[in-house]
Order: sequence, then C-alpha cells, then structure tokens
Amino acid sequence: MTKSVYVTGCLGFIGSYVTRACLNKGWYVKGIDKITYAARPELLDEFNEYPNFSFHKEDIVDLQWIYECDYIINTAAESHVDNSIASSDEFLHSNILGVHNILELMRRKKKEEMPILLHFSTDEVYGDVEEGSHSELDLLKPSNPYSATKAAADQLVLAWNRTYDLPYIIVRPTNNYGIGQYVEKLIPKSCKYLKLGKKIPLHNAGTPIRNWLHAGDTAAAIIKIIESGTRNEIYNISGDYEQSNIETVQQIIKLSGKNYHIFLDDGVPYAEDYDDYIDLSFNRKGQDVRYALNDNKLRDLGWSPTKVFKDELPEIVNYYKENFIW
Repeated sequence: MTKSVYVTGCLGFIGSYVTRACLNKGWYVKGIDKITYAARPELLDEFNEYPNFSFHKEDIVDLQWIYECDYIINTAAESHVDNSIASSDEFLHSNILGVHNILELMRRKKKEEMPILLHFSTDEVYGDVEEGSHSELDLLKPSNPYSATKAAADQLVLAWNRTYDLPYIIVRPTNNYGIGQYVEKLIPKSCKYLKLGKKIPLHNAGTPIRNWLHAGDTAAAIIKIIESGTRNEIYNISGDYEQSNIETVQQIIKLSGKNYHIFLDDGVPYAEDYDDYIDLSFNRKGQDVRYALNDNKLRDLGWSPTKVFKDELPEIVNYYKENFIW
C-alpha cells in the first residue's frame, strides 16, 4: 500500500538515506529541512527527480501545519556531541522545542487524521555500558547535553501519547556511518586531517567503543518497522560490529595509504606505531566508555544489517579522499 510520509531533516545524513528508501518504495515524501551547516542541499537534484517528492525549507520549530499523511519521520536534530558541550542552545531548540512543536501540531488534528510520529532517538540516551547491552526497557541515563536533549524529546513523545493518545514509534540506532556524513564525524574527520597532513585528534586515548551501523541499514530498518512493526513501541537498531575509536582510525590510516611504523620481533611484525598521524592529547568532558544495544525486538520482525563495516570502509575512505571538497 502506498504511504504518505513527512521526513524532517531530509537533507541530513540519516534523513537522506531514509528519504531515498521511502521514495524507492513509491511512497509520497514531503521533505522538510531548514538546511543547516551539516545539510546537503545538492541532494535536492536527486530527490526532485522523483515525482513522489516535494520539499519545503523550514525549521521544525516554525512549522505551522502538517498536511494529511501516514507518518512523520523525524530525523531533524543537532547531533554532534562536542558542539553540545561547547554550547547547548541549538540542541535545546531543535531537539526539544522542535519535537514539542510537532507533537502540538499532531494534537490539533482530528483523531482519524492523526499520523504516527516515528521519532529518531539515539543509543546515547541509555548512557554507556561496559559489558552487555541496553534493551528498550532500560532507564535513560544520558551523559552529555546532546543525549540529554534526545532523552528529553523521548519523554515528551511518551507523555503526549499517554495524555493525548498521540501514536508514536521511537527508534534508537547505534553509531551510523556511510557516504555523505558531515566532516565533524569520526570517519570523514579522520580522512580530512590525513588529506591536510594534520594529526587526527582523538579524545580519551581513542578508547571509547562504538557499535557501527550503516545508514542504509538504518533506513531499511525504518521501512521494516513501518511495514511490520507495532505503534506505540520503542525499537533499538544495532549493527553487528563494534570496536574502539582508535582501531577505526588506524584502519582509515591504512586504507589512506599512509606509511606507519611496524616494529619487528625476530623479523615478525608485533606492533604498529601511528604517532605520526594521531593526536591523543584530548579529553572530552563526560566521556562515555561504550554503547551497545539489544535489538531482538526489531530482528524478530525479520530485519538484520546487511552492510559489513570492514567491507564498506574502503569505499567510504576512498570517497572522502577523492571526491569530498574540504
């Protein structure tokens, strides 16, 4: 059945993958984006080729009306943790007030015309976990301003459901990667610094561990949830691969063709030295240790990630190395 959806943040990283997946399903997509520094407005050339796409430039805080649709897929958000630590104002604006406005616009609709809000949250709302993984029933313990605003938005969604019976689905994905990510994120940032001949800054000795989930798999999960999931539920979305940030950066250095020092023991390599390319002098306030999610609820619907991190990384590094304009 053809669906009609809003996608807020449609020109952002995850939002663009979700938009593309919905368009390829033949669904009607109303894209909303205020086009911030991290947006990719050039994607409009691609999306406008679809007869089932329309676009409106708008901040979700300033939206005045939501036209008839089946789902509002809210990917619009400020998302870079370091920026939230430096100043949280924009995070409060977009991540909390923006969601509040969407909920209020929904509340004004007649019951039979009310869409389902599919709200993007994050694994970071649970806080870190050294062993095991978080399920959808775990308490929220955010550790930085960014994750605190996302947790606050989740609570708004749940409260508006209980008070006003607004239908919702909340999704909490792990660390997304893929082509098209803004340069402040770890993989493109590492490529940028290597290209400029500068050391890659890694905080807390690169020890934080991330679970890597391709944005294409995230978009596929959204389609699966809409088609087979249940309203008024929370779904974790997890990749199948995790490693420390320093291990990820070391892989990027190798793929970039940079020379690094190999130490030999009786002619056998036993250690590698990346000191020429990595700066470990930084520490982040409130630094987390590890994020990990249990997403059995989603996998029971028949979804699982298809992208393999080690297979995808070479193409991504090459893209940023050859095609990205810094």
